[in-house]
Amino acid sequence: MKGFKLSEIQAQAILDMQLRRLAALERKKIQDEYKEIKMTIDGLLSLLNSPAKILIMIKNELDAAKQKFGDDRRTRIHLGRLEEFGVKDLVASEEVLITLTESGYIKRMPIGTYRSQRRGGKGVVGMATKLEDNIAHLTTANTHDNVLFFTNRGKVYRLAAHEIPQGLRQAKGQAIINLINIDQDELVQSVLTTSLDLKEEQGKFLFMATRSGVVKKSRLQAYQNIKSNGLIAITLEEKDELVWVKVTEGKDDIMLITKKGKSIRFTETDVRPTGRDTMGVRGIRLVKDDFVVDVESFAQESARPGDKRKKFFRDLLIITEKGMGKRTPVNLYPRQKRGGQGVKVAKLTTRTGDLATAMFVDQTTDQVIMTSQKAQVIKLPLKNIPRLKRSTQGVILMRFAKSGDLVSAVTSIEKDGQPTNVSEELSAPS
Repeated sequence: MKGFKLSEIQAQAILDMQLRRLAALERKKIQDEYKEIKMTIDGLLSLLNSPAKILIMIKNELDAAKQKFGDDRRTRIHLGRLEEFGVKDLVASEEVLITLTESGYIKRMPIGTYRSQRRGGKGVVGMATKLEDNIAHLTTANTHDNVLFFTNRGKVYRLAAHEIPQGLRQAKGQAIINLINIDQDELVQSVLTTSLDLKEEQGKFLFMATRSGVVKKSRLQAYQNIKSNGLIAITLEEKDELVWVKVTEGKDDIMLITKKGKSIRFTETDVRPTGRDTMGVRGIRLVKDDFVVDVESFAQESARPGDKRKKFFRDLLIITEKGMGKRTPVNLYPRQKRGGQGVKVAKLTTRTGDLATAMFVDQTTDQVIMTSQKAQVIKLPLKNIPRLKRSTQGVILMRFAKSGDLVSAVTSIEKDGQPTNVSEELSAPS
């Protein structure tokens, strides 16, 4: 009773049982176990003697596993020989936005982070910046692309787009000095994207422009092997700085646009290609206190597909510091010889401010993303920006939430979500 916590009646009932009855209980348990084992043996022998039964059993077990664990395949099977995995095989291909601030904080975000708005809106906060830190560059890229960083000293550094840390919309990002080996006083002036394998970019050139209007053309493949401490991209004169780099086809038209609203358009063939560590030639002659803020390259003739129902155009999008902008057909800009003073791109006043940036857009361009120095961002459909003549001011595209704020950078997106140009680049503020 103590050991099994039984009552006196229960204990007495056990004691009154005959020994044969207790033995019968244990014998029944052994007999049941024997019958179960014998059935298992008979079943296994039957399987061994009948291969058809084995196949049926395998099928039934697989069906049961499918019902319990089955879901859509997450891997892809490719027929072919075994090869080493490359970066493209291990990184998901997606379009991203890359932002870089004046003080050197960089991050990437999914391209769908910002929703489209009407022109004249205030946008949303693009990222959290330090006090007196402004966004300098905003560009689109694919995670399978290389991102090239050109500095004011004429050097170039390289990162794979997927190596740039991903951050939330309001995150500050990571210091670029921790990702590339630039000096403390070296500033990134130009950002562009290229394919991971420059063999895919054969026949293309890097076209460069400096602050003082000097231009240079070099073959893109000359920048295939960029060391961790960078490469010399252009040899600069004293007090001059590299401000812009574009990828061109070798026979494009080049347009230089200055802070004071002047531009010059000339054919790329006027500039012969030179080596990597060489100086350039005069592209535009500047007046006092003026300097180059943008360079655009585009094909001399527009290729029109057979469907004539679609609208085709080629415009230069102009955006001023105070958020005004317009589109002007490129055929209103005459082609000239390089080295001249050029023509006006807009009527600049105190209401518009100086020119912030300009870019080539056409029928493939869907939307424009603008960001201010104080991290305000707005995304506009291109169709909401009117086409006006060269001598006009434009319309209000962005209203600033904070006084003293100015447009800092602009990028555009194609209708399929791709960047409009492999070298899509944004100007650094003055």
